[in-house]
Amino acid sequence: MSAKAISEQTGKEFLYKHISPSAAVQNRFHYATVTAETDWDRLTQENQWLLTKRLVVKPDQLIKRRGKLGLVGINLDLQGVKDWVKTHMMKDTTVGRAKGVLKNFLIEPFVPHKQEEEFYVCIYAVREGDVVLFHHEGGVEVGDVDAKALKLTVAVNDKISEEQVKEQLLSHVPEDKKGVLASFIVGLFNLYEDLYFTYLEINPLVVTSDGVYVLDMAAKIDATADFICKSKWGDVEFPPPFGREAYPEEAYIADLDAKSGASLKLTLLNPQGRIWTMVAGGGASVVYSDTICDLGGVDELANYGEYSGAPSEQQTYDYAKTILSLMTREKHPQGKVLIIGGSIANFTNVAATFKGIVRAIKDYQEPLKEHEVKIFVRRGGPNYQEGLRVMGEIGKTTGIPIHVFGTETHMTAIVGMALGHRPIPNLPPMAAHTANFLLNASNNTVTPANTRTASFSEPKMANDVSPAKKSKAGLPADYLHSILWPLKNVVTGDRKAKATTLFSNHTKAIVWGMQTRAVQGMLDFDYVCSREEPSVAAMVYPFTGDHKQKFYWGHKEILLPVYKNMADAMKKHPQVDVMISFASLRSAFDSTVEAMQYPQIHTIAIIAEGIPEAQTRKMIKMADEKGVTIIGPATVGGIKPGCFKIGNTGGMLDNILASKLYRPGSVAYVSRSGGMSNELNNIISRTTDGVYEGVAIGGDRYPGSTFMDHVLRYQDTPGIKMIVVLGEIGGTDEYKICQGIKEDRITKPVVCWCIGTCATMFASEVQFGHAGACANQASETAVAKNQALRDAGAYVPKSFDELGDLIRTVYDELVASGTIVPAQEVPPPTVPMDYSWARELGLIRKPASFMTSICDERGQELIYAGMGITEVFKEEMGIGGVLGLLWFQRRLPRYACQFIEMCLMVTADHGPAVSGAHNTIVCARAGKDLISSLTSGLLTIGDRFGGALDAAAKQFSKAFDSGMLPMDFVNKMKKDGKLIMGIGHRVKSINNPDMRVQILKDFVKQHFPSTQLLDYALDVEKITTSKKPNLILNVDGFIGVSFVDLLRTCGGFTRDEADEFVEIGALNGIFVLGRSMGFIGHYLDQKRLKQGLYRHPWDDISYVLPEHMSM
Repeated sequence: MSAKAISEQTGKEFLYKHISPSAAVQNRFHYATVTAETDWDRLTQENQWLLTKRLVVKPDQLIKRRGKLGLVGINLDLQGVKDWVKTHMMKDTTVGRAKGVLKNFLIEPFVPHKQEEEFYVCIYAVREGDVVLFHHEGGVEVGDVDAKALKLTVAVNDKISEEQVKEQLLSHVPEDKKGVLASFIVGLFNLYEDLYFTYLEINPLVVTSDGVYVLDMAAKIDATADFICKSKWGDVEFPPPFGREAYPEEAYIADLDAKSGASLKLTLLNPQGRIWTMVAGGGASVVYSDTICDLGGVDELANYGEYSGAPSEQQTYDYAKTILSLMTREKHPQGKVLIIGGSIANFTNVAATFKGIVRAIKDYQEPLKEHEVKIFVRRGGPNYQEGLRVMGEIGKTTGIPIHVFGTETHMTAIVGMALGHRPIPNLPPMAAHTANFLLNASNNTVTPANTRTASFSEPKMANDVSPAKKSKAGLPADYLHSILWPLKNVVTGDRKAKATTLFSNHTKAIVWGMQTRAVQGMLDFDYVCSREEPSVAAMVYPFTGDHKQKFYWGHKEILLPVYKNMADAMKKHPQVDVMISFASLRSAFDSTVEAMQYPQIHTIAIIAEGIPEAQTRKMIKMADEKGVTIIGPATVGGIKPGCFKIGNTGGMLDNILASKLYRPGSVAYVSRSGGMSNELNNIISRTTDGVYEGVAIGGDRYPGSTFMDHVLRYQDTPGIKMIVVLGEIGGTDEYKICQGIKEDRITKPVVCWCIGTCATMFASEVQFGHAGACANQASETAVAKNQALRDAGAYVPKSFDELGDLIRTVYDELVASGTIVPAQEVPPPTVPMDYSWARELGLIRKPASFMTSICDERGQELIYAGMGITEVFKEEMGIGGVLGLLWFQRRLPRYACQFIEMCLMVTADHGPAVSGAHNTIVCARAGKDLISSLTSGLLTIGDRFGGALDAAAKQFSKAFDSGMLPMDFVNKMKKDGKLIMGIGHRVKSINNPDMRVQILKDFVKQHFPSTQLLDYALDVEKITTSKKPNLILNVDGFIGVSFVDLLRTCGGFTRDEADEFVEIGALNGIFVLGRSMGFIGHYLDQKRLKQGLYRHPWDDISYVLPEHMSM
């Protein structure tokens, strides 16, 4: 959602902080907020003016017409304000149909003034620019300002001047107030633009001899502009509409949404309701709500929400568990139903998202059964069969009634089943996977003739020109067209003509963004449509250098160029006329503006959702001036069967084949929703000969191209025989279709339905999934638009449930009249399945190149040897515990973890003179990097330096296990001429003991259950030190033998497992890991001391020449 209402306090804070000082605004920052928790003494200390001024108090909860409702306390002292608040605080209040509780109040200074000093000003956004309304009589009785007020429309990118304001808005204002008012309105407009307001109303605006006073204010800002305005806005809190509480679960989902690239929305309507929904897709979520309300469920509908945009399994789990938690808090005498619905996904892996829902159902299975919850599921899209299978299985294993349906069932049929209005059918088992696109799945033998017109990338032949439409008055069609529709297909002023045909089977596109999956989907579509060449000529990705990217064209591999700069791509591919932009919401504007600088580009699809409306309107204006058609933003794109598809439109090949999108039909459609466009593909393929072209214009308030733009293209395309429009609540674009039908500009049959009819049944305003799906006036409601379309002569069903039946009826009439002549079906070529997708579906297997048993990073949470990283921290396992998991695949006892950490501490460093530290220092002083210097030190570790842990453990273990006495062991090693590993030290001795060994010995003796091998090694030490005092058990030997005792006696390992860890070198890892800390310290120390290149001194080198040379 983009336009969000803000509180009056927030709006005034923005105004006081950022409006031009020349605007003469008085009482800046003189406001105070009161809630039930307010400490009045503290409030007055922070706002001393409360003690001295007369005051006004009112609720600040997005309530309109507070004055008429008696919800404003005027000209009160502080005690009067307290009394007024006390009588209203936490009181139930009805405003229109909304019932809510008053709990947030705003106190401001009272401004004495005359009636003639009150004015009205409002600024709001429209597609072409921004409208400033001004009326010289403001206040409670302002009336119908749309009819009364003077209006100034400021075009996109234009500014206003004080002279304009005086001339067009202030004609009825006294001369002495014109200057200050004009200055304020200009400043207000600049503030409105700079802070990305979409609506800003002040009534009354009071102008006295002292200056301008903003008394009452209502405002909305474009929440998607947060990345631009964060420094000015700060942290904005968006209050819910009056009559709806702000629930913590809503805030939780909003936080998930903000952290995710997917879309997650939740609005609680009636937490006690029995009908709950979990719907995938912004458009589909509205359709399900409509159907529930149509079937009488409005009072029991508990929530509105949606999840879309390929959320991860964990995100879907978090969303689902929130819904299940809410619906299992209070029982309902009739039990409850959960509708898990959705249209046919374009790119979301249905099975992956359903895994998250299944996890949540498992977690809540007992509460779900206790609350007698029945679940109804309908979904389609990539891997949906597996998702439905898993959902059906969880129903069987838990005993929860779960009814599962796929694309063979109408999208909203499950609503009727859930509410008892239609029987629940017993369907045969579905296909096990989506691999059916390996073979031609169509059983239909007829298809329409191939009728296509040319695009800019295809030379226009004489027979490609659409015949002129006959006009009523005998005038040429083009002349009549230019009168009725001056902005389309003709040059008017600075505007250039736009193409009637956007895509052909020769269309070439550039894809902005490294969207390899989408590009491969386009190439597979091209191949199955029997195109001669791929539709993607190149990709642009500014974050890498120029290179080639590998893709498949049918069975063979091909390379597509990827360019860092758009200019290079355009120059090297002049045949390209379409750009598909996967740029993020932050960069989509700049990349689109850049693309429009190239005259070869005639169509741009903008996929990103959340582009600020002000930027979108600038793109629209530029596109109109340059004759460019924009599809989007916030869209999946569009598709022209047999010719071209944008990105992920139409889903995977199984859906392309099932919906017969590989060849053209006779029906064209336009919708806002991407998911619903795929549902239309399904409906139209089942009720007609198929789709000729389909476009999803996007869910934003100001889509780059409108319904009417595409309906007119369809009207002028001979191959299209009927048109389907899926409109939506919000905006007025559908009325242009009504006008076109009435004026005979549109003569082809139009089947139209506007979703969002449920909105008029809700007591409070609900913002649906799409940013533009909100009615700001009665004419923008879906009910009003459906009636207008019906009155104009369009075919309008009674509900979405009947849309498919009505499309079939109109189509059958066209076939009967001979307007549509079905043609023979031509089977498409088969396309092999990608390896990754075949593996996802479980169709193939292959030996893995690697095996691992210690770590798994694939899920939402990192796993160490079966333990989640959050659990590792929760249990405070420390470094020793983590090492136990990753090295030994065990959760070691606490004393074992402590011992490991002590070993790391005592082996961390032993001064700069040892070989490893010396090498590290020399490398560091030679200018080498950290990794090189560390590696140089580590390479010195071996039997002579630090690597004696394993050898000592092996030697002592072998001797002890064989029953050899310590003296016999020493004698045998001497006889064999071998050193005893772990015995001896250059500096330390029996008389100068190594305190590291002593610390470890004290700990081991206190905590280890048994120290048999250590005791054996200490007996050996007694023998060796009797011969020479420095032949002590050194730290390497001590750690080696103690670790063997630990592995053998801690209870976590068998004897064979303990011996194996010693054999494979695990113990040396302790020294390597510990000493790495010291080596890094030496590296950093040398860099910090800025030591130069090391050269060994001559006087420390003994130069010895061979004897024969010295002669």
